[in-house]
Amino acid sequence: MPHSEFTEEPVEGLPEAPPEGEEVLWQGRPSALALARDALNLYWIAGYFALLAVWRVGASSADIPLTQALPLAVPFLLSGVVACGVLFVLALIMARTTMYTITSARVAMRVGAALTVTLNLPFSKIESADLSLRNDGVGTIAFSTPDDTRLSFLVLWPHVRPWRLARTQPALRSIPNAQEAARIFAEAAETHVSRPQIAQVSGAAAPVAAE
Repeated sequence: MPHSEFTEEPVEGLPEAPPEGEEVLWQGRPSALALARDALNLYWIAGYFALLAVWRVGASSADIPLTQALPLAVPFLLSGVVACGVLFVLALIMARTTMYTITSARVAMRVGAALTVTLNLPFSKIESADLSLRNDGVGTIAFSTPDDTRLSFLVLWPHVRPWRLARTQPALRSIPNAQEAARIFAEAAETHVSRPQIAQVSGAAAPVAAE
């Protein structure tokens, strides 16, 4: 199912034009800020450097006046700003090089900045989908696949469900208006599953006995 990108995309986010009868129903990208927060732990990193600054001032104020101890927090705060800036730029690059697509037959994930890979998940290979939704409407849709479907956690990260290493679950990560995307996926998958599949049988038809 993974497909490396070496040619120009005929449809953005897809390695080739959809076959006849397949429609693109939804496309979207992660929110850069939400991706930095959820996948790169931006808020935790900011809090860590803030805690270091408070600790440095508190420890120093026991020996010197507070007005002299406060400037000692500046190096920690500046380091925190730089670290958070790097994480946000990384998340911004990840978001801009990602394209999630839901069609009438599959979910496609074009991911990767240095090495671009497209993961195609036909509805027949998706056992279930779970929506994780925040109050701001940003959320993640994670997909469970059969046991015989082997996916690399490292290759797909951060477009995976966190902490599912043994059985990687690809995910539409940190997307705005995730509930609407989940609704579109659910309706498309239900329609696809309920659609009758007609198999073509090769060979001559059996003769019908005359009455």
